Amino acid sequence: MRNIVTAKDEEARKAMIDQVGEGLALLEGAFSKCSKGKGFFGGDQIGYLDIAFGSYLGWLRALEKMNGVKLMDETKTPGLLKWADSFSSHPAVKDVFPETDKLVEFAKVLAKFKATLPTYQKS
Repeated sequence: MRNIVTAKDEEARKAMIDQVGEGLALLEGAFSKCSKGKGFFGGDQIGYLDIAFGSYLGWLRALEKMNGVKLMDETKTPGLLKWADSFSSHPAVKDVFPETDKLVEFAKVLAKFKATLPTYQKS
């Protein structure tokens, strides 16, 4: 996902978006297989895989907003889209899940800060 933000031009950015889309399609298949039709990767309750992927969900949403793309949608990743809504609204998560707009603003601050660093410190 970071490569989308750091892409040198529009063609490279599109290639990175496509790559993330392919990864999410694979994850959609894994979710379908693991969840067996239930709400989370491990079934009815949040488990390790949900927490692992859920830790990226806020940034994924921020990335979508910043780039005007939909990486998870009803046609390509319907299971993951439903999972994302269930995960982020779960009582154990909803009060600590970062707001997309706040992450977007934080990403802008990070980008400005990174722009001020000497070249050898930017990676």
